[in-house]
Amino acid sequence: MLLAKVIGTVVSTRKDPNIEGFKFLLLRGKNPETLEDGQYVVAADVVGAGVDEYVLYASGSAARMTALTKDRPCDAVVMAIVDTWAIDGEKIYDKYRQESGYDDE
Repeated sequence: MLLAKVIGTVVSTRKDPNIEGFKFLLLRGKNPETLEDGQYVVAADVVGAGVDEYVLYASGSAARMTALTKDRPCDAVVMAIVDTWAIDGEKIYDKYRQESGYDDE
């Protein structure tokens, strides 16, 4: 799984019938220690993520292993919305502290 931030949505009115009904998100990969930007990826969303949320996504054949994407032409899938992460005991990100507007310690 890889870490990314949802930076937008992708709309497609014409698509393969096997991916009808999927919401597509534009993700920007993130380094979990420095939050430096990585590559862009379009991913099918199976968990209801939204813009500005951090997510975990899988790509390649792993993207076709969720219940909703099994045997579908899908190369990337958002499979989790991140609440927090820490490295060596230091909290790097806390979704609820960020949204509430007060600073991290």
